[in-house]
Amino acid sequence: MNIPGLIAAKRASGAIAARRIVIHGSSDGLAAQAAGSTALLIGISTEIPAADGAVFDVIRSGLAPVEYGGNVTRGDALTADAQGRAVAATLPPAATTYIIGFAELSGVAGDIGSVYIAPAVLPVA
Repeated sequence: MNIPGLIAAKRASGAIAARRIVIHGSSDGLAAQAAGSTALLIGISTEIPAADGAVFDVIRSGLAPVEYGGNVTRGDALTADAQGRAVAATLPPAATTYIIGFAELSGVAGDIGSVYIAPAVLPVA
């Protein structure tokens, strides 16, 4: 399901794969592919991958297609794995965890699912 809201252009800090979760880069205007749940997750890359230094689009709100990195059930809070794929967040978290939003569709690793983008931080209980 794809009903994007705000789409922002960013410059890639490193290679960005298609439909991956992204984080802020090291300076304004940059974004990098997420490599876990320890940084603020800001959006989802579109279906067009980006090379380092290239301009690419980031879906910042609404519903966005995202690649799953594991088993996901609709309604799961989603975070990023080491490759920027969406995975179900562990609740309650053992460490502070950033989420990108909530799964709209169930799926398994490699599926293109859908996320309702609602970034948040889950503190340790």
